[in-house]
Amino acid sequence: MKALHVITGLGVGGAEQQLRLLLRHLPLECEVVTLTNPGSVADGLRADGVRVHHLRMGGNRDLGALPRLTRLIRRGRYDLVHTHLYRACVYGRIAARLAGVRATVATEHSLGEAEIEGRPLTRPTRALYLGTERLGSATVAVSHTVAGRLRAWGVPQERIHVVPNGIDAARFRFDPERRAAVRARLGIAPDAFVVGGVGRLVAGKRFDAL
Repeated sequence: MKALHVITGLGVGGAEQQLRLLLRHLPLECEVVTLTNPGSVADGLRADGVRVHHLRMGGNRDLGALPRLTRLIRRGRYDLVHTHLYRACVYGRIAARLAGVRATVATEHSLGEAEIEGRPLTRPTRALYLGTERLGSATVAVSHTVAGRLRAWGVPQERIHVVPNGIDAARFRFDPERRAAVRARLGIAPDAFVVGGVGRLVAGKRFDAL
């Protein structure tokens, strides 16, 4: 079985890193196409042995990207198209249908109450998403909160499947020596209670609440 993952960009970000982790564990032959910005995650995917295509999309309204993506899907003879992030979901679902691929899955990584992936959530934005969602087979929500927002938009419950983000547990396993070394480097007492956060410095990550 051969799958193509379509993602908006491959710069550093949660969805991009999740895709890389996912591909390390899927028992499929997978390739990736990024619509824009083949950044550091693209380099990491290539280092993992994954073929990465760059569609060179000029912006949200670069309609010429649609036939280019359709041709890429048709040439690749993929059995499954899996889309990630808003723009890739919209263009990827349409292109997959035009290329004759009926098995299309989307993962919704980032859906706020008033925005989606950093852009304001307007009525046309939602209508376009819903219109193309019907072309897919299923939509994966990374949390129950995202699933609830999809239902509120009008995505049928039976099309939504919650699959929480995974992590490489071995990479973050407790290591007393590393813990002591980091505390010493930062000047933190061995018995001090520490709370930390990792993420981009943007409002949506809620570091103000932390």
